Amino acid sequence: HFFRYVNGHAKKHYEDAQIPMTNHKKTEKQEKVQHTVCMDCSSYSTYCYRCDDFVVNDTKLGLVQKVREHLQNLENSAFTSDRHRKRKLLENSSLNSKLLKVNGSTAALCATGLRNLGNTCFMNAILQSLSNIQQFCCYFKELPAVELRNGKTAGRRTYHTRSQGDNNVSLVEEFRKTLCALWQGSQTAFSPESLFYVVWKIMPNFRGYQQQDAHEFMRYLLDHLHLELQGGFNGVSRSVILQENSSLSASNKCCINGASTVVTAIFGGILQNEVNCLICGTESRKFDPFLDLSLDIPSQFRNKRTKNQENGPMCTLRDCLRSFTDLEELDETELYMCHKCKKKQKSTKKFWIQKLPKVLCLHLKRFHWTAYLRNKVDTYVEFPLRGLDMKCYLLEPENSGPESCLYDLAAVVVHHGSGVGSGHYTAYAAHEGRWFHFNDSTVTLTDEETVVKAKAYILFYVERQAKSGSDKL
Repeated sequence: HFFRYVNGHAKKHYEDAQIPMTNHKKTEKQEKVQHTVCMDCSSYSTYCYRCDDFVVNDTKLGLVQKVREHLQNLENSAFTSDRHRKRKLLENSSLNSKLLKVNGSTAALCATGLRNLGNTCFMNAILQSLSNIQQFCCYFKELPAVELRNGKTAGRRTYHTRSQGDNNVSLVEEFRKTLCALWQGSQTAFSPESLFYVVWKIMPNFRGYQQQDAHEFMRYLLDHLHLELQGGFNGVSRSVILQENSSLSASNKCCINGASTVVTAIFGGILQNEVNCLICGTESRKFDPFLDLSLDIPSQFRNKRTKNQENGPMCTLRDCLRSFTDLEELDETELYMCHKCKKKQKSTKKFWIQKLPKVLCLHLKRFHWTAYLRNKVDTYVEFPLRGLDMKCYLLEPENSGPESCLYDLAAVVVHHGSGVGSGHYTAYAAHEGRWFHFNDSTVTLTDEETVVKAKAYILFYVERQAKSGSDKL
């Protein structure tokens, strides 16, 4: 929730406030204008949309600080009340942890939800999915902590502004803290406001509180983690730390934009792009690294919205993969510049996977542009929980072992609603053999039957390590 400052009082409201700020922007002209600001109750920081910046300074009467203090008192009161209620529940129970019935037996539920900070379900769904990819999550959790605040700012909230510079924030550190807060079982929900404000700082596209695309956020997040991990860490290069990790050997690395990091070691694969000129037959090959594959839902399936509809065959993940890798003739708008013909010619294109990643991330392209707006493809796509076989899409399948091309599902991100700028994101993820549904602050146990009925938007498949009897796709 946000509060609107009106006549010296904080009133619960969903609109922006216009407050004459002093010294917010240090120009005489801007000091006199009305600044449109919004206060986030989860961190008590104020953001000005007109200046595209956080409000560090206050009004002449110190009114913003009074609102902050009022909200802090409200939160402390709510926290004390909630803690008292939980203590009474524990006293009335012989158990000292959250317990659920799983297959007739009692098991502890240690999953932690993520609070929605204002249309941040897109971020929460991605964070919960990544937290359940074991190798990736463990790497960050085992990194030593970086203390960004010391001296006079120790123990106090920091309100970042563009004038402070990007050196004052660390995406890796806040990402590490968020992952450490999940699955520890000490709280029902964690508020990722510190991570969110670092995202605002270094990813301007995600500033504000409007709904964002979860896939776009995931790509930005992984790219920025990769770039930051290539820097120093307490005097030691993080790429050196990666090299010392025996579970991520050099043979599994895929370099994207510089040195390898845990991001490319886990998610990095390589595509071979093959283009053939239809006039002279000249073949051009190019190798492209990837962190995920974006798959079209074939047009013949786009009217089939539910699993139980009988109008035509079921769309499967294999149909989407085949559409991505099949030989395709490029249309007139994509003519290939043939170096032998010395001009643009009609050509064919085909993708092969030259190297598979440890974690195969598949993005189903559910949003597409029409003449005026971006529509959603609401088709149900059948996907396997176990035994996704990628061997037939490899460039050299004969060089792969019998188990190296099999993948098991680790997490699914689902978009609920009709448009990319609206709706809601949730995630399903497997943890220690059980499936959980992550809906912001709420985490519930679920079953495999519920998971396979989901209209997947992003699928995370983990390379199988040990043999197990399962069907192939």
